[in-house]
Amino acid sequence: MKRFIRESSAIVEIELIKLARDPTELIARAVQPVLWLVIFGQVLAQVRGIHTGQMSYLAFITPGILAQSVLFSSIFYGIGIIWERDLGVVQKLLVSPARRSALLFGKAIAAGFRGIVQAVVIYLVALVMHVSIRLDPLAIAGVLSSVMLGSGIFATFSLIIACIVKTRERFMGIGQLLTMPMFFASNAIYPLNLMPSWLRLIAQVNPLTYLIDALRGLVIVGGENIFGYGLDFAVMLVVFSILLAIAVKLYPTLAV
Repeated sequence: MKRFIRESSAIVEIELIKLARDPTELIARAVQPVLWLVIFGQVLAQVRGIHTGQMSYLAFITPGILAQSVLFSSIFYGIGIIWERDLGVVQKLLVSPARRSALLFGKAIAAGFRGIVQAVVIYLVALVMHVSIRLDPLAIAGVLSSVMLGSGIFATFSLIIACIVKTRERFMGIGQLLTMPMFFASNAIYPLNLMPSWLRLIAQVNPLTYLIDALRGLVIVGGENIFGYGLDFAVMLVVFSILLAIAVKLYPTLAV
């Protein structure tokens, strides 16, 4: 276990150093959720066509936009793996004594730190827009855990796609194809009870739905957690474990 933690920590440190040296992508990704909150959220809040109970629509959509930023920043994480493959880094890591599970777990944790940066941006924007945010330590700890876990899920899923397609061009096409359907087939911008039955079924097997459900109860004052925190975190942990196992299995094929 100590060896696994040490090897994972080394990967996390490397990823954070790369991010610190070139934060351009992180800054660019932070712009999109701000636009969704400032423009999209406020416009639809005036329409009043989506019933969100006692909660304002802007407050309702804030956790969904946070989850969206986690999804969008993590789903393209695999393109970095393809760059590493082209530069020969993957081949060197595979012949090192480090465990493959530790290598990929470290990358998933590093993606979680990116998600935390996105969460800070969303919190600041929401506070400026007078959204009632929970700031108690327990809620913040739950948000950080949710964001880390959600980022790990989508980053690991991204790594699996990278291992399959192996080229940047194919990866970008598939990444763009998957992100928007996953976002709209969730409870990010409208409640589950407004969906037709077939879309609600898809949403209930979408891990993004459970991330948003946890965040909606943890981020917003009076926010409703439909499935319960236990189920939300259990689903996310199971999905992350399955995806990590698949990624560990496929990772060596990236060097071929």
